[in-house]
Amino acid sequence: MQILETSDTPRVALQAAFNKALANMASAAQFDGALPSAQLEQPKDSSHGDWACTAALACAKLLKQNPRAVAEQLKNALLADASVGHLLDSVEIAGPGFINLRLSPVVHQAVVSKVLANSQFGAGGLHAGKKVMVEFVSANPTGPLHVGHTRQAALGDALCNLLATQSATVTREFYYNDAGNQIHNLAISVQARCQGIAPALDGQLDEAGEPKPNPAWPENGYRGDYIADIAADFLAGNTVGGVTANKDANDLNALRTFAVAYLRREQDRDLNSLGLAFDVFYLESSLYSDGHVDGAIKALQTSGKTFEQDGALWLRTTDDGDDKDRVMRKSDGTYTYFVPDVAYHIQKWQRGFAKVINVQGTDHYGTIARVRAGLQAASATLALDIPRGYPDYVLHSMVKVMRGGAEVKVSKRAGNYVTMSDLISWVGRDAVRYFMVSRKADSEFVFDLDLALSKSEENPVYYIQYAHARICSVFNTAQVAADVLLTAQTALLLAPKEIGLMKRLAEYPDMLTAAAVFHAPHTVAHWLRDCAADFHSCYNSEKVLVEDADLKHARLALYAATRQVLAHGLGVLGMSAPEKM
Repeated sequence: MQILETSDTPRVALQAAFNKALANMASAAQFDGALPSAQLEQPKDSSHGDWACTAALACAKLLKQNPRAVAEQLKNALLADASVGHLLDSVEIAGPGFINLRLSPVVHQAVVSKVLANSQFGAGGLHAGKKVMVEFVSANPTGPLHVGHTRQAALGDALCNLLATQSATVTREFYYNDAGNQIHNLAISVQARCQGIAPALDGQLDEAGEPKPNPAWPENGYRGDYIADIAADFLAGNTVGGVTANKDANDLNALRTFAVAYLRREQDRDLNSLGLAFDVFYLESSLYSDGHVDGAIKALQTSGKTFEQDGALWLRTTDDGDDKDRVMRKSDGTYTYFVPDVAYHIQKWQRGFAKVINVQGTDHYGTIARVRAGLQAASATLALDIPRGYPDYVLHSMVKVMRGGAEVKVSKRAGNYVTMSDLISWVGRDAVRYFMVSRKADSEFVFDLDLALSKSEENPVYYIQYAHARICSVFNTAQVAADVLLTAQTALLLAPKEIGLMKRLAEYPDMLTAAAVFHAPHTVAHWLRDCAADFHSCYNSEKVLVEDADLKHARLALYAATRQVLAHGLGVLGMSAPEKM
């Protein structure tokens, strides 16, 4: 875990003490210049202590001294510094000049009361006062949401929750691509069904044993069973999403409007079943109807970065890092995809979102440079001062779903892919959310259905939630008042497993901050698994309901703190914290 110095922690205080000592040593040695700043790192082997410092090795040559001699001076200065001496249990010099620090137990024990005194323990102020938009899912309303959308939904929502822990005002936005050829293909697919045309010939199979395609079906039409459902509702004159079907299969505009409303309702149902609600649904069509696309084109032309070639209008995106210039308006007068994207992001900026994160599939990698290039050209013309790195992107790889060692590829309803609804119905919301964020976004991911359903420590969802439920069970037996926990004698918590659990809890605030900065919800998933492991290990090692009342209350206070932080972390990932399993 990368650690950020965002709070007044023992690590920050110790680094300051090291740097103060180095400055004094440089002055005494009449060193003319700046010595490298001391940095503390967590040792890979915990037996070496809580923190390690290599400042002696980095500065010895500049000070013209032996590294171990420099380390000895730093050690003595640290122990003599009243501002940090009480934080330390031991300072040891190892090897050629490594300095290993072990914190005093009281430092670790202090986290228990900190957690219990603050229901939002872990939250920070990194983005205080900032408006942040996260745009994610943004699926074409042409079919059910698939597993790729599901990963994007889990990532995007967890990222929003992370940013909120850092005091940002977060807006969740869904961009509906309700204009273009996909919507036309949807409409003609529904029309074909209304006219009694099926995508496959009834009872006929091809050489591979699959239903033989119907040559009368639209070439680029959608083939899932959901198309037949839409057609049936349209012919029945039903009302969906405020749109009432007129039952006229020849009215393509009516079919289009009804089909989009039908699928938007279905997508909303799936998102709701995942526990996800968006603040804004932005329609691509509005960029055209409200003149934003035309406005963007004019701004780009005024920038002087456009040129005409082969009857098309181009933008010099290579000026801003793209690998080649891009067509904006084709020779037939239609716009390419990145033009409304530029117009859309101009609107994001003008709506006051100085920080925007787009969560998209890795297949969108090529759009990043051209969108940013377009924004830079338009920004200069419109005097918007959009920074060069705007917007941020989190790109995710697709998901392979496995069951019984074989890949699951097809959903009958969708036609050729596993849907979000399928996945939730198979393993439940919590498992879907956890596993979808459990790997770095751009890494390949296999969703193992068998693992997600198992009730063992191999399943991280079960393992983490069981830790929370286990603590709840302890408190159901203990029946202890909350005020007793607030005054518990945590100085009694000296067992190695107790120290380990308290050290884990103390990491939580900086872990959240780092995860927010690096747009990395998987960090939270990993931390929760580690915290659950530390708790289970402590539970199995140290009996909590002992006869010694003071020790019992101290351990119960530690358990209460652990339960609170586990619940908070699960909430960041959009998961429940069950009291029973």
